[in-house]
Amino acid sequence: MTYVSNYPSWWPYISSNIFVSYWGVAAGVVVVYDWVLTLRQEIELIWRQRWSLMTVLYLTIRYIGIPFSVINLLPIMPSVSLTDAVSTITYYTESVINLVVTAMLGVIMIARLYAMYHGSRKMLIFLVIIFLAVIITCGVILAIDLEYSVWEEFVLSGTYICYYVDGDGANHQISYSTVWILYTVWEVLALCFSIWIAVKHFCDLRRLGASTGSTIGDCFRVLIQSHVLYFASFVGVSCLQLTELSPEIANLNSIGAQILYGAVQILLVVQMFVLGPRLILSVREYNAKLVAYSDAETSMHSIVFHERVHVSTSSTV
Repeated sequence: MTYVSNYPSWWPYISSNIFVSYWGVAAGVVVVYDWVLTLRQEIELIWRQRWSLMTVLYLTIRYIGIPFSVINLLPIMPSVSLTDAVSTITYYTESVINLVVTAMLGVIMIARLYAMYHGSRKMLIFLVIIFLAVIITCGVILAIDLEYSVWEEFVLSGTYICYYVDGDGANHQISYSTVWILYTVWEVLALCFSIWIAVKHFCDLRRLGASTGSTIGDCFRVLIQSHVLYFASFVGVSCLQLTELSPEIANLNSIGAQILYGAVQILLVVQMFVLGPRLILSVREYNAKLVAYSDAETSMHSIVFHERVHVSTSSTV
């Protein structure tokens, strides 16, 4: 049921919603800008190579980011009118995309760790069990939350706002925070395993002093750098999401609360749709450089991410 009101008491909320919508537009611009920025690399390292699971994951995550930004923006656009049903469907779609992309990023992370641990089957089984437990639990929590969630359209002084209506807001907050805590536990675990094996390799290389180990060391630096940057963005999103659940902050219309909510929107799309695809792109880019500047086979050919990169030797390149 659409709620219509022209009371001046709603004006601070209207101003807050308009301000937040600017951040939503900025989040979409960031996704498009990064896609344009990496399009040349994508063509060379993704489209022109043999297709694999990582290719499918990269393209899915990369190209679902733009429609996700639009879906995320529609409910807070003051000039866009959505019915109650459309608002609810939009929320469902956004939530499902979040879960699916998170699952895909988890598969990418498992593949990276599996490669870093030299194809250890025990490590693979352990990571798969832990991640399945996390993602299935989050899926069940999400399904329960969606079952009882309802969105309604508010027409306030000529502007349109989709407002979340829940019979028990406390349960919604608990469910939401539980999901983010579980995601955070998984990401912390993945980071610890990555740092542990990387430090072990660097110590072994330093002790052996093998000149042939420089390639392996560079490979691990690429993996760790992209992983740490991705993890830092995830931590930022998690902290802001959990902070936003505080009733004292959620009910504020202050500029600080608006900036907090806007920062969440930007960091979320950066973490999933910018840094996520770069987890794959960074490895393929490094491998392409090895193939281009080395005549010998390199140890990077054992990593599960890449299909062998064929670099044209034509004089036109």
